Amino acid sequence: MLRFLSCCVFLISASLSAAELRFDFESGDLDREGWKIVEGSNSKPIGSRTTEFHNNSVPYQKQGTYYLTTLEQAGSDAPTDEPMCVIESPVFRIEGKTVRFLIGGGRRPNTYVALCVLDDDDGNDHEVLKAAGKETQRLDEVVWDVSEYVGQDAFIRVADRETGPWAHIKADDFRVEGKIDPAKTERRWNEYQQKIEEEIERNRKLAQNPLVLKQPILYVTRQQYLPDHHNTATMFQNGEINTDSFRGGAAMKLWDPKTNQTRTLLELPDGIVRDPCVSFDAQSILVSLRKCKEDDYHIYEYEVDPNRPAITIRGTDSDETVAKIDGLKQLTFGSGLSDIDPLYLPSGEILFSSTREPKFCMCNRHIMCNLFTMKPDGSDMQQIGHSTLFEGHANLLSDGRVIYDRWEYVDRNFGDAQGVWVTNPDGTNHAIYWGNNTNSPGGVLDTRVLPGSDSVFVCTFSSCHDRPWGAIALVDRRKGIDGKEPVLQTWPASAINLVGVGNFDTFIGVEQKFEDPYPLSDVFFLASGMVGRGEEMGIYLLDRDGNISLLHEDGPGCYDPTPLAPTEAPPVIASRIDLDAPEGYFYVSDVYEGFGMKKVTPGSIKSLRVVESPEKRFWTHTAWDQGNGTQAPGMAWDDFNNKRILGTVDVEKDGSVFFSLPADKFVYLQLLDEDGRMIQSMRSGTMVRPGETNGCFGCHESRLETPPKLSYNPIAMSKAPQQLRPWHGEERLFSYLKEVQPVLDKYCVACHDFDGPGAKSLVLAGDRNLLFNASYHQLRTKGYVNVPGAGPHVTLEPLTWGSHASRLVDVLLKGHPAEIERKRVEMKLVLNRDTDPEAFDRIVTWIDINAPYYPVYASAYRNNRFGRSPLDEAQIKRLQELTGMDPVWTVSLDRPEKSPLLSKMDKNSDAYREALAIVQQGQTTLATRDRGEDPDFRPVDPIEVAQEKKYEKFRKELQQ
Repeated sequence: MLRFLSCCVFLISASLSAAELRFDFESGDLDREGWKIVEGSNSKPIGSRTTEFHNNSVPYQKQGTYYLTTLEQAGSDAPTDEPMCVIESPVFRIEGKTVRFLIGGGRRPNTYVALCVLDDDDGNDHEVLKAAGKETQRLDEVVWDVSEYVGQDAFIRVADRETGPWAHIKADDFRVEGKIDPAKTERRWNEYQQKIEEEIERNRKLAQNPLVLKQPILYVTRQQYLPDHHNTATMFQNGEINTDSFRGGAAMKLWDPKTNQTRTLLELPDGIVRDPCVSFDAQSILVSLRKCKEDDYHIYEYEVDPNRPAITIRGTDSDETVAKIDGLKQLTFGSGLSDIDPLYLPSGEILFSSTREPKFCMCNRHIMCNLFTMKPDGSDMQQIGHSTLFEGHANLLSDGRVIYDRWEYVDRNFGDAQGVWVTNPDGTNHAIYWGNNTNSPGGVLDTRVLPGSDSVFVCTFSSCHDRPWGAIALVDRRKGIDGKEPVLQTWPASAINLVGVGNFDTFIGVEQKFEDPYPLSDVFFLASGMVGRGEEMGIYLLDRDGNISLLHEDGPGCYDPTPLAPTEAPPVIASRIDLDAPEGYFYVSDVYEGFGMKKVTPGSIKSLRVVESPEKRFWTHTAWDQGNGTQAPGMAWDDFNNKRILGTVDVEKDGSVFFSLPADKFVYLQLLDEDGRMIQSMRSGTMVRPGETNGCFGCHESRLETPPKLSYNPIAMSKAPQQLRPWHGEERLFSYLKEVQPVLDKYCVACHDFDGPGAKSLVLAGDRNLLFNASYHQLRTKGYVNVPGAGPHVTLEPLTWGSHASRLVDVLLKGHPAEIERKRVEMKLVLNRDTDPEAFDRIVTWIDINAPYYPVYASAYRNNRFGRSPLDEAQIKRLQELTGMDPVWTVSLDRPEKSPLLSKMDKNSDAYREALAIVQQGQTTLATRDRGEDPDFRPVDPIEVAQEKKYEKFRKELQQ
C-alpha cells in the first residue's frame, strides 16, 4: 500500500557526471542520498553498526560507515524482521556495462534488490534484474551485466514486503556509470505523491459506505501473533512448548464510523481478548479472554451497555475479582487448557474450540483444539468433534449448520489438509465443504458465507507455516470443491495466481496480508489488513471492484472487525444423538460409485475394513524427519499416524453396506477384495456420534452431485446393521514388531538373516536398530512396499497403491525364482494366501494401512535420538568413531554380535570390544524399558505420566 511521501527537495550526494555514479549512503540520511521510501515505512532505513548482531566479535562487512537496511528500527539495538518497505533510488541514465553493489540478508520471494528500467512508451517500470541475500549478515558483492540497457533510464528498487525469519535486505555501495536525471526523478516522486493523495481521497469516499456507517464496528487491538509452527499455533498455552511466545496487551473496542470516535469496552494490559462473537440481538458478545501469560484462555460473555465504562483486567487480578465485574460473566473454567473461538448457536447453546481433549500436532509438538458445545451458562459441555488435529474458526450457514476449518490428515501430507468442513451443531454429519485436496492455499480459515447464500463464501487463504493471515478470497463452491476454478476473486488481486501453485506455504508470499473477513453484503467486506508499517493491522473495506480501502487504524493492530448489529438467527437443527448409546451406524449405498471406481470390477469388493487413527497424546523434543515432516517421536518410515483396526464387515452384492461403529472414534474406511487386499481407502477421517446414522452414497463421492436415484432399496439397508468382525483377536493398536515380524521370522529369516544366503538382496531379521528394526528398514528403503506415507494431497486411484502395488506381495503370490522356490518348499517355508491365509493377511494389511511401525506415541527414551533410541548421543558418537559407520541402522540391539557395523572389525581388537560393549548396553537397557513397540506400553517418563493423567482428568470431567 502506498504511504505518504514528504515533499522536500532532495539533495544528491552522488556524482552528476557520466563517470561512476555511486550511492554509498555516507551522508547517513536517506533524503540527502536522493532515495525515497515509496511503500510501507521504515524508521531506520540507514544503519551504522560496526559488528554483527548476536556476535559482537565479527565486524560488519560494509563499505564505509553507513548502509541501507530493513532490519533495524529507530531507538532499538535489536534486529527485527517486522519492517516492510520499498526504497527506491533517483532515476539515472545507464552509460556503463555493469552495476556493482553489496547485498546481504534474506532470500525470501519478496525481499530483493532490483534494477528497474523505465519504459518511455507507457511510463511504467520493469524489474529486469534481481538479487537477494544468502541468509547471512555478511554483505557480498553482486555484479550485474547491464550492457543491453545502456542509454536507458533506470533506478534501483530495494524491496522488503515480508516479515518473518530472514525477511530483510541490507545493501550498500551501488556503483554504475551513468548520470542522474533530476527532472525525471522529481516527476517520479510527484507521481507517487499523486497516487497517495488519490488513494486517501478514494478511502475517504468509500468510508462513507452506508453499510459501514449504519452501525458501530467491534474490533480487537493487539500485536500480531508471533510466528510459530503452524497457523493454528496462536494459543501459546500455558505449560506447552510455545508458552513463551505469548505477548500480552489487548483491548476490545467499538469504532463509530459516523463520528470516527472509538470507545474501549475491555482492556487487558497484560493479557489477550480475542475471537469476539456478537449475539443475534447484539446485546451480548462472547470472547475468549486470558489475563496474562500465566493464565488460561476461557470463554466469557460481555453484556453490551453503552453507559458502562471500560473494564480493565490485569494479570494480577484474582479470579474472584474478575468474577465480580459487572457486565462480564465467565462461562468456562479450568487450568492447563485453552477455550477459544466461541460462537452463539440458534438453539441458545454456545459452540467453541478447546484443548480439553489434549492432543498434539502429529507432524510436530503443538497443542490442538476440537469443537465443543455447552449450555448458555457453561454447563453440559460436550465434545462434538474428534478429528486428530485442529478444529476452529467456526461460523454458521443459513440453514443452521456449523462451518469450520479442520486440519487433519490420514495417510497424506500434513500441509495440504486444512480445508473447510461442515457439521450439525450436535456433531453429526461432519462433511467436507471446500478445499481438502488443494495444494495451495495450505489453509482455508475464517470462512463466512455471504448473506442469503450457503455456496458463496469469503475466507482467508493462508499458509501452513505462517500466522493465520494471507489473502482474502471469495469462493463459489458450486464451481468445485477444490482448485482455482471456484475462486472468484482475491484481495490483493494478484493472490489468485497463487491458488494451486507451489505447495502449502505459497501464500506466505502475499505482499499485503489480510485476515478476519466479514461480509457486509455480497459486494462489500470488512477485513483486517496490513497498513504498511511492519505487521501493524487496520480495518479495511474490500469490494468486488477490487478496491482495498483503509477505514480505521488503532495501535499495534486491529483484528476481528464485526458489525455490532442484530442479525437473523438461522433455524434450529434438532439434535440427532442419544448420549446413552455406545455406538452409531454408518452406511455406504454403493461402494462402486465415486472417483475412479468405474475401473473396479463389479462384485470384486467383498468387505469393508474400519481403521481408527488415534490422537497423539505425547511428544518429544528429538525427532525423526524423512523429508515429509517432523515425527516427534519417530513413528514410521514416512508417516505420522498410528493405527487401530476395529474390524471388518461384508459388502453386499449390490455394493451396499450397513454397520455399527463405536461412537466418537476418528476412523477411516477401506474396501477389500476376496483376499483381504485394499482396493481403495479413505485418506481423511469420519465419525459417528452416539445413536447417529451417517453415511455416503459412494467412495470419494462428489459433494456437489445429487445422490443417484436407486431403482431398489440397498440390500444392506433392509437388514440389521452388521457388527464389526475383529481382526485376528481383540482390538488393539497395530505394532509391526508384534503383528508382522513373527510372520517373517517363521517364513523368511532362515534365508534372509544378516548372514543368510538371501541377505544380499534383503534382510528380514527382527533385530531392532536405533529407531525401527532391520526388516522394516529394508522393506521400506528397498522399495518392497508402495504406500503414500505422508503424501500426496491428490486423490489416489483405486488399486494404485498399497498391497496391489507391492513388490513384496508380488513375491508372495508369484514365488521366488525356481531353484529358491524349490528349496523353500522343501523347508516348508512357503507363504502365500493358500498356505497360511492369516500370515498373508497380516502382511497385506500392514501394507494397506500405510505400513506403520510403532503403535504408540509414548516412549521411554524421549530425550534420546528420535525419542526411541536406548543409546544416548555420547554412545552413538563413540560407536561412529570406533566403526566409521552410522550406527542408526547398523546395530542389532537384540543380537549385538550380529550388528553389521561390527562385521568388518577385528574381533580381537580393543575397538571391537568397546563397540560391542556399547551395543550390549543398549540391549540391556532395552530389555528393561520398552521403547513403545508393545501396544500395551504405558508412559514411564514423568512428563508423559503427567500428560496421561491430564488427559484422563479432562475425559472424566466431560463424562460427568
